[in-house]
Amino acid sequence: MLHTGYNPALVALSISIAVFASYTALDLGARVDAAGSKRRWGWIAGAAVAMGGGIWSMHFVGMLAFEMGMPAAYDLPTTALSLLLAILFTGAAFAWISARGATGRSFLIAGPVMGLGVAAMHYTGMAAMRVPGNLAYHWPVVMVSVLIAVIAATTALWLTFRRNSVWQKLIAAVVMGIAVAGMHYTGMAAATFTAEEAGAHAVHEAVLSHAQQNLALGVSGATFLILFLAMLASSFDQQRVQTELRASEARFRAAVQAVRGVLWTNDAEGRMLGDQPGWSAITGQTRAEYEGYGWADAVHPDDKQPSIEAWNETVRQRRTFVHEHRVRSADGSWRHYAIRAVPVTDAHGAIREWVGVHTDISEQRLAEAELRESNEEIQRYAYIVSHDLRAPLVNVMGFTSELDATREDVRAALGDHPQAARIDADLEEALGFIKAAVTRMESLIAAILKLSREGRRTFAPEPLDMSALLGRIADAQRHQTERAGAQVIIAPDLPVIEADRLAVEQVFGNLIDNAVKYLDPARPGRIEIHASAVGGRRVRFSVTDNGRGIAARDHARVFELFRRSGTQDKPGEGIGLAHVKALVRSLGGRIHIDSELGIGTTFSVTLPREGVTGHASSIPERDGPRVRLAAE
Repeated sequence: MLHTGYNPALVALSISIAVFASYTALDLGARVDAAGSKRRWGWIAGAAVAMGGGIWSMHFVGMLAFEMGMPAAYDLPTTALSLLLAILFTGAAFAWISARGATGRSFLIAGPVMGLGVAAMHYTGMAAMRVPGNLAYHWPVVMVSVLIAVIAATTALWLTFRRNSVWQKLIAAVVMGIAVAGMHYTGMAAATFTAEEAGAHAVHEAVLSHAQQNLALGVSGATFLILFLAMLASSFDQQRVQTELRASEARFRAAVQAVRGVLWTNDAEGRMLGDQPGWSAITGQTRAEYEGYGWADAVHPDDKQPSIEAWNETVRQRRTFVHEHRVRSADGSWRHYAIRAVPVTDAHGAIREWVGVHTDISEQRLAEAELRESNEEIQRYAYIVSHDLRAPLVNVMGFTSELDATREDVRAALGDHPQAARIDADLEEALGFIKAAVTRMESLIAAILKLSREGRRTFAPEPLDMSALLGRIADAQRHQTERAGAQVIIAPDLPVIEADRLAVEQVFGNLIDNAVKYLDPARPGRIEIHASAVGGRRVRFSVTDNGRGIAARDHARVFELFRRSGTQDKPGEGIGLAHVKALVRSLGGRIHIDSELGIGTTFSVTLPREGVTGHASSIPERDGPRVRLAAE
């Protein structure tokens, strides 16, 4: 048995190498997720070389620090193998996390792989030692050393990829470096050296020879140079990322200015922090006034609580914030703003901050209010005119009936007058024309009144299963459809929307009725209804038939009041599609026609998924998330 010891200076140097190598490797490894596919493997290779080479260097310096009473040499192929094992195992761990993501399961696989690589490097390096004696291991201590390496590697990877701050990576590097050194010296404690009589040295110097010291310093210097170059590459990459971020931020600010918006940021909890020049410019609030939840003091008293409730709920649900409210300007006036804010998350999905834009829509809202007032006034005029026209029309109808009733008296008074038959025929024809005109006038007045009432009707949105609703409409018209030899095919997977039931039934009831009415008798009728999602939260419903079709010049005219197209062989007033267009607009949607003569027609109705509670001239209310501030 030999009495052994360590050179304290080289022990400290080995631990320093382990910590520095761990930090460099973990920093490079943390860049794997952010790198593109081409650069990802470069960072993995760099991390593997830094970590593998660093822990191998630490092992080699640690072995040179080991003082034992016999000379030692190293087998070059086995020593090189120990370095290769360290690099391969470390690279495999980083590659696994890159491929599988920074999840708990990934760490439970990558951590043991890296830890086993450290252990394999150490014991392979020990096997490369050539001494004039015997080497034996105490296996329980060996297992403890391997366990230390596995636990330390798993912990270090978890700390590195869970967050990317410098302090957390430094802590992870210290944990990894000390653990690698701890594993090494625990493994050395498990080793027992026995000298052979013929080759043992009687006396062992208290310190390493100059040659050994120079070798240790040379290995350390080369390692530190490699690690320095790796850190330099990391620094250049960080500068590149910062440049891209600055350019991206400049583009974002330019885009915000292009849409006349005011940019602001809040922390993860929804508190406004730091310098917010945009918000200060529109409100006149100082930093001390708007910080935290003080920004709410600039919101109109009637809008403050809904805005607070909407904001806090959005923060809780981690959703995009869409809202409108009035804000007090620096001059004391109230301006109307549309707000949109999105959460900014880190690589692990945790919200880092909120970025929002306030867009001044005061002029737009004012114009909409004036348009709404104008529409309402037109509707009132239409109602009054239509109502007042009915009074003289009733008189005309009454006196026409009186004239019709006196025809017998006229005939009797004429007696045998030679023109009696002609006069009676002319009177009958004139009364017929008057009655037809009165009937037509009555239908037109009724149509105007109907549109006027629809324009003033308030909608009551409710969830609508469109497959079931359209199925009931088709069933109600089944007799008419079967008599025309047609079939209505409704897609079974139509989405649920929120809208006024009666308005939706009127829209699609008119479209299906028109499709059946104007089918081509030369072929079996086929009417299909499908739906597809379009941008945002909207749905496009398509009602397609294989009927007569509509000429291109009439595509816009069919939506005009009292206008019809094509052969007029079907009864109608020319108000159905005008009514449909008014209802669709009232629901916050739009309608479009695609048609070709002899081929068929498709009416596309685009409606919002969420309901509109106003009327035809109202601005649709947003049904966005409602939130409240924790400070309130």
